[in-house]
Amino acid sequence: MYSQLYNHIKKFVSLSSGEEEILAALLKTVSVNKKAFLLEQGQMCKANYFVVKGCIRLYFIDIKGAEQTTQFAIENWWLSDLTSFLFQKPSEFFIQAAETTEVIAIAHHHYEEMFTQLPKLERYFRLVLQKSHQAAQMRIRYLYSMTAEERYHHFNASFPEFVQRIPQYMLASYLGFTPEFLSKIRAKR
Repeated sequence: MYSQLYNHIKKFVSLSSGEEEILAALLKTVSVNKKAFLLEQGQMCKANYFVVKGCIRLYFIDIKGAEQTTQFAIENWWLSDLTSFLFQKPSEFFIQAAETTEVIAIAHHHYEEMFTQLPKLERYFRLVLQKSHQAAQMRIRYLYSMTAEERYHHFNASFPEFVQRIPQYMLASYLGFTPEFLSKIRAKR
């Protein structure tokens, strides 16, 4: 049932079948239709989500009323509003399915219990968060050091599956420009 998550965990730490059973008791599978929300601004983020199939995104509404996508997650990636999730504060973000998506959720009220019962998972989540943090730092660097067109070409070369799967307006938002500008870049090819 949770084999995809277990396989991902095994890339970082090993779990026995007994430990997998303990973890399974703390997890829940959630199916989300395209454009449906796992989190809306003002709500508490109640779970950390592991994408089994599909794509979800984290975004906020800027002062001009435009959506600003800050993160995507596809298969085998985690996504949450960690500030809201960890500190149980109202979120400033939305988590929305960009495609019909299936996720495995670990609820906030099970998070500490998971670490107490399965201390190996603290290492797993630390390593996953380190990779996520590094990716976020590089994204910020690219936003400030590359032209919009360079960002698109770099992203397209690094993550061609995203470019095919994600709606143009979401991709443009993530890369820091308008959908119209993205259309112009694509028309040049």
